[in-house]
Amino acid sequence: MSRGRRSNLFMARAGRQGDDLARRPGGFGLGQVPTRLAPEAVTSMVCGYCSVGCSLDIHLRDGHAVNLSPTTEYPVNLGMACPKGWEALAPLAAPDRATTPLRRDDRGQLQPVSWPDALDTFVARFRAVQAEHGPASVAFLSTGQIPTEEMALLGAVAKFGMGVVHGDGNTRQCMATSVVAYKQAFGFDAPPYTYADLESSDVIVLVGSNVCIAHPILWERICRNPHDPQIVVIDPRATETAVAATQHLALAPKSDLVLLYGLARALVQRGALDRAFVEAHTTGFDAFAAHVAPFTPERVAEATGLAPEALESLATTVAEGERVSFWWTMGVNQSHEGVLVAQAIINLALLTGSIGRPGTGANSITGQCNAMGSRLFSNTTNLFGGRDFADAAHRGEVAATLGIDDGCIPDQPSWAYDQIVEGIATGDIRGLWVVATNSAHSWVNHGDLHDLLGRLDFLVVQDLYATTETAQRADLVLPAAGWGEKEGTFINSERRIGLIKRVARAPGQALADFAIFKLVAEAWGCGELLEAWSSPEAVFEMLGRLSTGRPCDFSGVGDYAMVDDLGGVQWPFPPGSTMVPGEERRLFADGRFFHPDGRARFCFGEPRPPREATSRRYPLVLLTGRGSSAQWHTETRTAKSAVLRTLHPPGPYVEVNAIDAQAGGLVAGQWAVVSSARGSMQARVVVTTAVAAGQVFVPMHDAQVNRLTHPSFDPSSRQPSYKHCAVAVRPLEHWEH
Repeated sequence: MSRGRRSNLFMARAGRQGDDLARRPGGFGLGQVPTRLAPEAVTSMVCGYCSVGCSLDIHLRDGHAVNLSPTTEYPVNLGMACPKGWEALAPLAAPDRATTPLRRDDRGQLQPVSWPDALDTFVARFRAVQAEHGPASVAFLSTGQIPTEEMALLGAVAKFGMGVVHGDGNTRQCMATSVVAYKQAFGFDAPPYTYADLESSDVIVLVGSNVCIAHPILWERICRNPHDPQIVVIDPRATETAVAATQHLALAPKSDLVLLYGLARALVQRGALDRAFVEAHTTGFDAFAAHVAPFTPERVAEATGLAPEALESLATTVAEGERVSFWWTMGVNQSHEGVLVAQAIINLALLTGSIGRPGTGANSITGQCNAMGSRLFSNTTNLFGGRDFADAAHRGEVAATLGIDDGCIPDQPSWAYDQIVEGIATGDIRGLWVVATNSAHSWVNHGDLHDLLGRLDFLVVQDLYATTETAQRADLVLPAAGWGEKEGTFINSERRIGLIKRVARAPGQALADFAIFKLVAEAWGCGELLEAWSSPEAVFEMLGRLSTGRPCDFSGVGDYAMVDDLGGVQWPFPPGSTMVPGEERRLFADGRFFHPDGRARFCFGEPRPPREATSRRYPLVLLTGRGSSAQWHTETRTAKSAVLRTLHPPGPYVEVNAIDAQAGGLVAGQWAVVSSARGSMQARVVVTTAVAAGQVFVPMHDAQVNRLTHPSFDPSSRQPSYKHCAVAVRPLEHWEH
């Protein structure tokens, strides 16, 4: 058969398949819009940016999305939207969308090819790698940006069908620390809260969280709190959130563990603890109390740079609160000892009984729109539903539910992201499939990763755009549909399952990731194994069955229509559960946790210094974080919006304290070079009191930033420490390479 005729037959089959499935919820295909909507209609779905999970009303004309507005009654955002939400449709119309598969030719250029040729190349090249180096020599890196159903299908295709052992997601970069902390303390990865707690607390403690910028809608929820709450921010930098707080503890970078242990000691000494709760519902308190006893006010002051009065004031605030909630994000997670810090926060909630009640909780705010879906159902380092690949009983449960041979399921856990990267360096990983993430920009110390990607025998990148730093290094680029061009579900920070819908056509030959995974399965020869995975909604029902009896059980959710009608559904939601639309539900109201004895654990350890200290050559500590509520991660999508580009400074900048600016000859507005032992970048100088002397801040969004960051990782979560490394800042004209 000629290549042209074969390609036409392939597209006709994919088109028929898509047309058929587009007529029912959960279909996949070539980006068809739902036929069940009226020509002039409004439909709602959750946003595809951050983990808050706001609902947006999509306004349609002739079946096409033409505008959007925030949903007024949705229990998450209550009619509010941040700048990214208002511009959520803009990235779909970007002129650099990937519209056809691209394959690198003999001259090193990416050239358009047909889908059949792309799939032939995918299979032939990866099979050749596995034949020479073993099944585990191919790995994948996934994302928190695609629907749960697509994540699950990718995990099934790769691990059950292709024999891949190692696969991880970019949620390793944002949420792995919280996952480990929750598992060890509660017995399961279970954020206990609901967003209504932000409006119910009388004390809100924010640790390493610039929620005003990173999660603006949650800041709006705080502003709606009628109780005149005390808002405590623990952060080295005077962020927008810190400036608006009632207390800002501007501690030395990475001294938060010592501060939190000192706070726990102060509360114990005051007797400001819920002893009845501790005795009935926890284990390990006496050992924890003994552990924190040496963390005196003097030791805390020496480590943090805070006056002893600051600790005293914080202890008083927490002790006098009736409804105290503790919240954290990347300032905690992205640390060399982030798990211990997260556990220290959890310990404070446990010892004060601040959990399971309105306005309380030890509450991790997630990063990406579907990080929670990735954590539970991506089949990466956890087997479906938070199970363990190494547990034969768990493998048997999954196999029985899916009707497959348990021999298809790997009996060992995957390497974490950094271990996969290290595997490329050692030659153990020779082929890599990257889906909906821009590793060449976002990975820590990415200069090394750029070199390593070039060592691979075969690199496949599957994304909306062929222009990302990672796609430009690929041997094969597969064009994918984006949010709004396909259907599925996301799970937000408060465990709420929300629906996304197809309201726009994907451009050219771009396909939903679900469709690509199905086609890969067929081409690989494992299509029959995954025959039941026929549509996103079929997979949703399957995942519900896989969740049965697990802490994340949502098997009582019937279908997508139920999710839509109820305004999202928070897990757990086992059979027989009921709720009214918009109801908000929290965990642990009964004091029962997920360990076999039903008790929570006090977990703790000794503080350690950061892996890289400052020096005469690199005398400053680099802090990184979000620069604007209009920016998102590597700006792969937000930079496509002209509106969003106007809402943040053009180009990179570095915040410098006036003392360091004067000492280094730095002038506001002029260009400087920020350098570390790994690389350098140029940025405009901003002289500010937002950072203390000895510290500088650079937003994370520019592609140059991760030339600087240090490749250190939390030993328990394997999460990179993006928030601390040693740098120098010098005027550009004085720079010497």
